[in-house]
Amino acid sequence: MAIVGIDLGTSNSLAAVWSENNSKLITNALGETLTPSAISIADDGMVLVGRAAADRLITHPDRSVASFKRWMGSSKGVQLAGKTWRAEELSALVLKSLKDDVESKLDEEIVEAVISVPAYFNDPQRKATLHAAQLAGLKVERLINEPTAAALAHGLESDSDGRFLILDLGGGTFDVSLLHKYENIMEIRASAGDSMLGGNDFRDLIVGLLIKRHDLDETKLAPSERARLLREAENLKFAMTDKPEGTYDFSLGETQCSGTLTRTAFEEAAAPLIRRMRTPIESAIRDARVDPTRIDQIVLVGGATRMPLVRGLVTKLFGRFPLIHARPDHAIALGAAVQAGLKHRRGALDEIIMTDVCPFTLGTAIVDHRAPDGAILSPIIERNAMVPISRENSYRTVVNGQTRVDIDVLQGEHMRPSQNVLIGTVTVPVPAGPAGKESIGVRFTYDINGALEVEVKVTSTGLLERKVFRNQANLSDEELDRSFAALASIKLAPRDQQENRSLIARAERLYAESLGSAREHIAQLLLQFETALNDQANHDLSGLRRSFAETLNQFEHTIL
Repeated sequence: MAIVGIDLGTSNSLAAVWSENNSKLITNALGETLTPSAISIADDGMVLVGRAAADRLITHPDRSVASFKRWMGSSKGVQLAGKTWRAEELSALVLKSLKDDVESKLDEEIVEAVISVPAYFNDPQRKATLHAAQLAGLKVERLINEPTAAALAHGLESDSDGRFLILDLGGGTFDVSLLHKYENIMEIRASAGDSMLGGNDFRDLIVGLLIKRHDLDETKLAPSERARLLREAENLKFAMTDKPEGTYDFSLGETQCSGTLTRTAFEEAAAPLIRRMRTPIESAIRDARVDPTRIDQIVLVGGATRMPLVRGLVTKLFGRFPLIHARPDHAIALGAAVQAGLKHRRGALDEIIMTDVCPFTLGTAIVDHRAPDGAILSPIIERNAMVPISRENSYRTVVNGQTRVDIDVLQGEHMRPSQNVLIGTVTVPVPAGPAGKESIGVRFTYDINGALEVEVKVTSTGLLERKVFRNQANLSDEELDRSFAALASIKLAPRDQQENRSLIARAERLYAESLGSAREHIAQLLLQFETALNDQANHDLSGLRRSFAETLNQFEHTIL
């Protein structure tokens, strides 16, 4: 049975499987490899996932949502069609759609998956991803860090050994990984990243420039106008990838917005974002203890690395041009499929050995009266330590008559414990006595699958408490049953209807973006298409869809 590799992205998601000697991308019902990470609830209650949902952000903003990956692990929700949706529930619908695509393509049931997550996703965010997978009916064999997946894809595709710096800038996150490949060993030396920096931030920057240029009041924009502004900004970002400037011409209510945005002006405004990109790059190189001049290749993956300013940053930092991955949008899914193949040691992967690192520091809180809140972090396993790894520290009681010790298991890089993520607590009783008398050994063992075993041993009594914190959703059977029941009444649009619904959503979006005679023309085209669909005597639906799609293409090229 195949294990699917999934890139659950902020802007787009995609799936791949390992087939004989390479990773193979899976196309969706529209024949596309990229499925926009967008959800919309149709009037009939059906859930639309992907292209149709993305188009409905403009026409049905109250029933559509995107970019929810950034909420993973938080309590934030969104109201759609009278129901509050959390990020993991929305992600579950995307995963379910990808699962259906794979099952349709392979003609077999898929129950296992390797899913990529940003390297800097913390424990709650990873657990939310696993929750989403469970709701989609997937057992997660492993969560793989996105730069690790990208490094796997590149390492397998590259014929040469050496040190590769992988820079992955997607829609919502930026990840960095330094890979050392030698003698069929692919060793991740260090990972770093920013889980709140991605292509969407550069798009939002353009939105801000347009708002300022045309004196728009952002607080008074209707949701559909906000969605239109985001779309126009995305088009401008795309245009400035290949040209020194981008032009725009659209209306928001009674305000006509038209003009030209130069790449130079955009890049000047983006300077703070570029500075943020430098931090994880420098951190990964420093943690790997590698001389930058000894890095053999700098490889760019992720759709947002197409922006010239990203390539310019790398050229300036390293004094040479980066290597642009042939398929920047596909690398992470391809790498996740490689990891799935590694599990079964299939084909060309028989001799490949892959190592990884722990992306965050793991430690506990200790008393320090010099600190403002009376405690500091005591690292036990530091970030970018190669896994599997086991490390032990010793601690002592701190107050007279102390009868127990609470070991808070923390994840993060902040000196103050309160600023890190609390994974859990292990408590042991100790004999009462003067401060400092009792010694406690604390051992952390972290494995390749992200499981953390914590052992706390009281030296004088030999009492040992052990607890394992695994990469699994913290859900009871009752909670899972409730979540499943909540989603059971929500049905994904059938695959054989998705192309029709996508074309209709696209036409409705073009109608909303047009005015005057152009609007009347698109309305007539849409009504003709829907009438033809409902005509049971029309058996050539594929030809009908193809003709309508071509007409929409011509229309869109005319108005852009």
